Amino acid sequence: MHVWDVDAMPLPWFRDDLGLPRRASAADLGAALDAAGVDAAIAVQAADSDVEAAWLVSLAETDAHVRRAVLQFRPGETVAPPSPAVAGIRAAVPQFAADLSDVSGLDRLADDLGAIGLVLELLLRPEQLPAAGALSRRHPSTSIVVCHLGLGAGAPDASWHAALAEAAAAPGLHAKVSGLSLLSRGPEESRSVLGHALSAFGADRLLFGSDWPMSVRTATYADVLSATRAALPRPLDAHAFWAGTASRLYGLD
Repeated sequence: MHVWDVDAMPLPWFRDDLGLPRRASAADLGAALDAAGVDAAIAVQAADSDVEAAWLVSLAETDAHVRRAVLQFRPGETVAPPSPAVAGIRAAVPQFAADLSDVSGLDRLADDLGAIGLVLELLLRPEQLPAAGALSRRHPSTSIVVCHLGLGAGAPDASWHAALAEAAAAPGLHAKVSGLSLLSRGPEESRSVLGHALSAFGADRLLFGSDWPMSVRTATYADVLSATRAALPRPLDAHAFWAGTASRLYGLD
């Protein structure tokens, strides 16, 4: 999930016509988590400023619900996590080439994170999924997590199915079931998407993500939980999917 306050800390991409709240605080999130019986959350930096990063790290160090932070990667910079509360770095790369060869410093980033036991998250588009698998094979000691199944709100066509299966063949690659707009897809397509993901990765390499508050444009936190539960195939290692995988990768208790 994310937290922000655009009046106190502007986000370059934020626009009022996106239908998102201007303020999505840890207290707002905590109320939704408590109502759902959720103990902990991992906050992903919403933009890439140093001020925002410092604020998010402080939150992860002190908040009752936000236990870990994932900071944004800026190509070419050196990784130096400022706190044990930082669990990983996210490289948002959908604008780059399909093979990710033009992302400056990506292999170095994977090496650095593997050496210190942190997660590399990749926000990418479907045709970049095979490159994520290739990156994982080049850096087998690094835990790499693909955000939103590499799909997001896109159409789960045959090319995505094939790309996800190819990527998942890399044993060090994981994926978040997040940002999928399941309520908009309908139950049949939702079951198909999650079924394919579980077939490709298994529950021990998948983790739930609410994508809150990006998700509030179409659903409450509770709605996202309900839609995800309804779409999950059975049988399922529920503990791994809902908590175990994330706890292992991001260093939660």
